[in-house]
Amino acid sequence: MSTPEDFQPIQPGETAYELHMTAAELKIVHTALHSMLDGVGHDEADVHGVVKSVLAKLPDEHSIRAIDLNRELGR
Repeated sequence: MSTPEDFQPIQPGETAYELHMTAAELKIVHTALHSMLDGVGHDEADVHGVVKSVLAKLPDEHSIRAIDLNRELGR
């Protein structure tokens, strides 16, 4: 078990977490990030930049649109 003394903060630019998602989860995350972009004010350029950098790591818009949530969720 780790203790607070063992904690090493994540350094700038260091990978913090690796995440595996289903196609449905990926589509939801992509949609949520785009919604967040729409809601971020102009005075929050730093947040806008981070959201855009995360979106850039995801598949392109065409690939995301091709995900059929009904099929993925077994409806």
